[in-house]
Amino acid sequence: MKTENVSRAVLAGGVAAVLAATALLYVPDLFGGTPPAPPGPAERAANAANAGAQAALPDLVALIGDREEWLRAHPDDEASWAVLGTAYAERGSRRGDAADFPRAEKALRRSLAVRPAREGNLDAQLGLAALANARGDWKAAKQWGERVRAANPKRWSAYPVLIDAYNGLGDYKAAEKATQSLAELHSGAAVAARSAQQFRNRGWREDAGAAALDAVALAESGADKAAALARLGDLAWERGEPAEALAQYGTALRLVRDHGPSLAGRARALAALGRPQEALREWRAALRVLPLPEYVLEAAELDESLGRDGDARAGYERLRTGSWVGAEAVLGLFEADHGEPAEAVRRLRAEWARGHRSVQVADALGWALYRSGAPREALEYTRKATDEGLRSALFAYHRGEIERALDDLGPARRHLAEALRINPSFSPLLAPRARQTVAALGEPPDDLPPDVRQEPEKEPEKTPPPAKPTAPAPHP
Repeated sequence: MKTENVSRAVLAGGVAAVLAATALLYVPDLFGGTPPAPPGPAERAANAANAGAQAALPDLVALIGDREEWLRAHPDDEASWAVLGTAYAERGSRRGDAADFPRAEKALRRSLAVRPAREGNLDAQLGLAALANARGDWKAAKQWGERVRAANPKRWSAYPVLIDAYNGLGDYKAAEKATQSLAELHSGAAVAARSAQQFRNRGWREDAGAAALDAVALAESGADKAAALARLGDLAWERGEPAEALAQYGTALRLVRDHGPSLAGRARALAALGRPQEALREWRAALRVLPLPEYVLEAAELDESLGRDGDARAGYERLRTGSWVGAEAVLGLFEADHGEPAEAVRRLRAEWARGHRSVQVADALGWALYRSGAPREALEYTRKATDEGLRSALFAYHRGEIERALDDLGPARRHLAEALRINPSFSPLLAPRARQTVAALGEPPDDLPPDVRQEPEKEPEKTPPPAKPTAPAPHP
């Protein structure tokens, strides 16, 4: 199953944007009469951050080591503590390693201890916002991000973390407004990526694809370009074009050999193209470098679809016993389909009560309620997920099955068929079931009213989009 989360690549980009505001500038000797030496890894990471780009992961690790060494001799440098904490948060996001998050919080709190928030330490506050997003604590991220924005509304790096927080809370109007503000204050790949994300959330696929192409063209580092190409691959996958997705992921992997999101994308695209053994190999590679719970679930479901029951059980047990951060929607779907639906309802109701009301949580809670025997209540939540704008085959499938359980056969037929139109291979387990169910339901009778019959697919109505970024003028 391709779970529909806030993109981890986008989240990592949000942390990178914060790092752009905190990274120390390395200024070459302009007056020494000799050309500056080529930048080292730590300097490359700082330079990438200052351009608003993702650094290569080895360079980010070097930057962490550089700041750790500096701080042993200069423990009262609050700016370096903010750099270190934010770099820890980015490394944890990009590796899927929550062990970095306590280190990040300790460093950022140390920065605030040296220079408190009331004295204008915006770097540490912004780092804490990015860390909260990485942990899936959208409410805390919003609070920190809004404090920074109130103190300095023109600080562009506040807006990516606010966009992530608003999306996680389900406040899509605020996310769109923050995207527009970002576009007014900054340009480049970071802005194009955010525009692509917002267009996707509105269901504007052509605009999302165009903005994602802009992000590729504007990317200033190999890591940034790989992330942008993976985003293009994700959009192609969601449109039901696995061959196009495979090509984009392959290009990304030629830039960053162990790019986790692209390895995972290749795995699901290969499975859709009928190449399961290659898909399994790619899933193993993806999980070695980026062991995210959504990847564990997708790999286990592919195993189950292929009759590899032992491997599937091992994957499900890994999900059941692992220590996962910020993954309630994924774990809720897992429990609903492969564990205890009542437990899924409990944890997802708690998430909803926290104010985490994204379409992902709404869909997962609706599905969990259906699986626990409450389809009428389930429909209320799945409507919230499908009516917002995001074109999701998984959401449409869930809604169709819930409507079928309620004997709303016309809407059920329409939404199940819609899932297969959006992406015929959206899940190795669920897509075949959707095809069987649509066939069993048959064609709608000729005398059905128009609102129950199959309608042609329509693009959602548009409002003016955020301003598009433009490529910087070439240097003379």
